[in-house]
Amino acid sequence: MRIECLELDHFRNYASQTVEFDPKCNVIFGENAQGKTNLLEAIVYLSCGKSPRARTDREMIAFDQPSARMTVQAFARDRNFRVQVDLFRGKRRKMTVNQVTVKNSTDLSQVYQTVFFCPEDLDLIRAGAAERRKFMDTALCQLRPRYAATLAAYHRTYEHKTRILRDSEERPDLLDALPEFNEQLVRYGAVLIHYRYQFARRLEEYAAANHRECSGGREQLGLFYQTVSNVNPAGKVTEIAEQLRIHMEKHQIAERASRLCLSGPHKDDLLVTINGREAKLYSSQGQTRTAALSMKLAEREIYKNVTGEYPVLLLDDVLSELDPRRQEFVLNRIAGGQVFITCCEDDRLPQMLGGKVLHVANGQMV
Repeated sequence: MRIECLELDHFRNYASQTVEFDPKCNVIFGENAQGKTNLLEAIVYLSCGKSPRARTDREMIAFDQPSARMTVQAFARDRNFRVQVDLFRGKRRKMTVNQVTVKNSTDLSQVYQTVFFCPEDLDLIRAGAAERRKFMDTALCQLRPRYAATLAAYHRTYEHKTRILRDSEERPDLLDALPEFNEQLVRYGAVLIHYRYQFARRLEEYAAANHRECSGGREQLGLFYQTVSNVNPAGKVTEIAEQLRIHMEKHQIAERASRLCLSGPHKDDLLVTINGREAKLYSSQGQTRTAALSMKLAEREIYKNVTGEYPVLLLDDVLSELDPRRQEFVLNRIAGGQVFITCCEDDRLPQMLGGKVLHVANGQMV
């Protein structure tokens, strides 16, 4: 799969821009704060309906403008696609695929997939469990439409249950609805756990090999999926659901006392270890960067195995922070699919990589 053309209107600092891309390698260079990352953000958004940076869609609309538009011409699964998203300040966004309106992000993710890596992804290792859940969810929502729908349903049900627990002291009658919401959380949660466990197994297989090679064979990366204590994530969905049900029943009194949902995959984590020690606590800066990069490249391989095509890989100011050996490792790993790489003005990457070189200055291709 590949991106052939991107059009931006009033998106971030781009007033109006149309740019065509090389099917293999695209190097985007320029000084900081000129719009390099904004280009990648638009490509990612059009693949999954979510920004890797913005909390709300309004943040991506240019100042003093009522709306923004992103359009991409993509080729995937031997077909041409035109994906367009219009963002508005005062109403819901509008999304179309080949001029047919689509209702949710799941429909976008079935056109083409992306893997995005930026320096902030070191939080995959350093930050709390929420970052690693987000990583798994972002990947699985692009890979499995059922997962995306189930995740949305789980979040809605979780919010309903949280409100019931929060307001139950003033409205005890609300507790009568808890059994129904608990059963929904059990059904949805079992599906999420099943997919996350399968994804984590494949991720460890590829990421461990990547990390071992990148570290010159000196380090062993481990990834261990952690979920509800009494649940066996390797079991069938029906078995996981029954185990979740038992765990939830045991925590009913504690949930009502704390007014919090204490049972379910919203507390999952992906434990990352290097040579048997928890990376979050003990890894160096270099080890952290290598582990995060290994996980992202592993995600790319999983996409290839599931879809038969490499996803579009976007590396935002990443290679410049790596030493020469790690740079060489990455460059050897990115062949076979379309790649976008941003770098600074004085970087040597444009000469090293070839392909199409794009110079960005003040929201324009120069």
